[in-house]
Amino acid sequence: MTFPIERPRRLRQSPAMRRLVAETRLHPAGLVLPVFVREGLDQPHPISSLPGVVQHSRASLIDAAREAYLLGLGGVMVFGVPNSRDAVGSGASDPDGILNVAIADLKGAFGDDLIVMADLCLDEFTDHGHCGVLAANGAVDNDATLDRYAEMAISLAHAGADIVGTSGMMDGQVGHVRTALDDVGCTDVAILAYAAKYASALYGPFREAVDSQLRGDRRAYQQDVANRREASREVRLDIEEGADMVMVKPAGAYLDILREVADVSDVPVAAYQVSGEYAMIEAAAERGWIDRDRAITESVTGIHRAGADIVLTYWAAEIARWISEGSL
Repeated sequence: MTFPIERPRRLRQSPAMRRLVAETRLHPAGLVLPVFVREGLDQPHPISSLPGVVQHSRASLIDAAREAYLLGLGGVMVFGVPNSRDAVGSGASDPDGILNVAIADLKGAFGDDLIVMADLCLDEFTDHGHCGVLAANGAVDNDATLDRYAEMAISLAHAGADIVGTSGMMDGQVGHVRTALDDVGCTDVAILAYAAKYASALYGPFREAVDSQLRGDRRAYQQDVANRREASREVRLDIEEGADMVMVKPAGAYLDILREVADVSDVPVAAYQVSGEYAMIEAAAERGWIDRDRAITESVTGIHRAGADIVLTYWAAEIARWISEGSL
């Protein structure tokens, strides 16, 4: 009987050995926590389709951000949920609107010690739920929307946002926002471009989280789930327009896209583990079908392994606690 000369199993024999040779390592600094803040709340409000995630009050948002800071997370991504909406999403650029005051609260509490990212999109603020201004025929008017994005970007920058996340998938949005920020002296505000954002079925729980008013769908401006080459084109355009980082969204079903983006990008690459990805694991774990903690760790490790420098995940704080406790 002959035996194999090479024995890769030697490097898998114990937790200590596996830890020593791990090719991909999770670190709190590479995780960003998405958070929702709702106007008028005096205490956190649970989101039924995202168990463990809440719509924050302004006060509880500070508490969540403090935990993120103490755990060493890379930052927080803030989404605002207003009480009133209109056709052009006026609340998005209102200095007294919920998103802007929440960002000001966070920067007042933490200064430069915590990176505050702000979602730069109109969908939470429009009464039709689309990511832009509608034309007379009901379609999203790309160029009219760019002007609203510019106004919103300036408001977010003045509120104190370190990074604005251009998530609307309008053509030319990164360049338009970059010019607007530079023209008012906000040259240090970075842009995280949602460069490859797909029209996914996995956004369902997020719609509850932001009380979305969407009618119809966003397939006319978000990417077709069948397309791969298109993502490379979108990423190239956003980098040429001045994106400081690029993102793939969703993450888990698009690891092939993420790998290709990481291979060509000369700026940091992020991926968003979206609400549906979170909800599926939580639901299966609640029924005893999978090991929850292992599934969480495996999913986020896989996203990093595929090429993400930064992962936005609703489990960011929990994973960071596991790391600090030495259980990862």
